[in-house]
Amino acid sequence: MYYFLEASGTAAGGNSLVSTVSTLVMLVAMVLVFYFFMYRPQKKQEKEQNDMRNGLEVGDEITTIGGIIGKIVSIKDETVLIETTKDCTKIRILRSAVRNVDVHAADAE
Repeated sequence: MYYFLEASGTAAGGNSLVSTVSTLVMLVAMVLVFYFFMYRPQKKQEKEQNDMRNGLEVGDEITTIGGIIGKIVSIKDETVLIETTKDCTKIRILRSAVRNVDVHAADAE
């Protein structure tokens, strides 16, 4: 900050330019690091989750965010009906509550 207040055009003026440029370079480097190590992987993971949820099929065995394991019986818009036990207990959940697909319907056959 002291360099910006100095009015003379001596060596201190040259140092202020170097200081400003180095500060800008560090700021840009920090933004790039933030983008490549935080923002980009998070967006990639969100895209993979959305693709998985949009690719659900009847017969897939899934695990919900709450830990419930079941087999998809039907899919309507944003809800999924799953069968959780051999006694045909059915639970309706939101599509967004699916954590992962354990066994795809095509693989189970």
